[in-house]
Amino acid sequence: MSDVRQQPVFRFAPSPNGFLHLGHAYSALLNARMAHAAGGRFLLRIEDIDLGRCRQEYEAAIYDDLAWLGLGWEKPVRRQSAHLGEYRVALDSLRERRLVYPCFATRRDIMAAVARSEGKNGGPWPRDPAGAPLYPGLARALSAAEAERRIAAGEPHAWRLDMAAALAAVGQPLTYRRLLPDGRAEPVVAVPARWGDVVIARKDVPTSYHLSVVLDDALQGVTHVVRGADLEAATDLHRLLQALFDLPTPLYHHHPLVLDGEGGKLSKSLQSESLRDLRGRGATPGALLRRLGFAPDVS
Repeated sequence: MSDVRQQPVFRFAPSPNGFLHLGHAYSALLNARMAHAAGGRFLLRIEDIDLGRCRQEYEAAIYDDLAWLGLGWEKPVRRQSAHLGEYRVALDSLRERRLVYPCFATRRDIMAAVARSEGKNGGPWPRDPAGAPLYPGLARALSAAEAERRIAAGEPHAWRLDMAAALAAVGQPLTYRRLLPDGRAEPVVAVPARWGDVVIARKDVPTSYHLSVVLDDALQGVTHVVRGADLEAATDLHRLLQALFDLPTPLYHHHPLVLDGEGGKLSKSLQSESLRDLRGRGATPGALLRRLGFAPDVS
């Protein structure tokens, strides 16, 4: 009997902050199909660290929609909100190594600093791959004593990765393998510096998407990360975190996004048409699978 730990492991990891749309359906179906083809396992993970936006009704709808599509997954399902203590331990290890620092600035503070710099330099401020201005380093120079005083006073703060220190700690170029549609894997050089001093733990929880996803993938033995092309650039940062924690690096495949009628990205925040809406208008699982390019027997 083969060791299940050696099997390929795929996962679909939505956030319950809205109803699933066609893009989510495509990603879930693709993960399930690839897992089946590889003789592997298919996991469902609920990424619910955004405590202000995630709701139980959306989580229940995730299970319902995926089951309607004909998908099954292993149980129990890992819910990130139940593991905040584990993420805090990892964050504390980065603090002990002085690879993160507290940031008390608000978004308004950061944008004001960026505007001042742009006005002084007469040019645009550099931005990260997601289009956000790189952090201008407002808290980087705070003394340890001043930072501790403000933390002890209960001042809200996030934790930012000290990118220069993190890269120095790794001390070598970082690469990962990208899985191509024809099954071959090619090496990719990761460039995490383009993210700057990114938030690694939010003000409201001791983690972030980046920290949680890296730790969870390693803990769950995920061997293949299959997700949308909009997350490809984040792999550079994830590869750095894997190196800092001495974690294995999965194979990565970033699939094309499902777009709306105007060529835009589907989004919960934009209230893109949901699977719930489609079902309410009489859509069938078979019709939806065919629409997304899958045979109805994908499960």
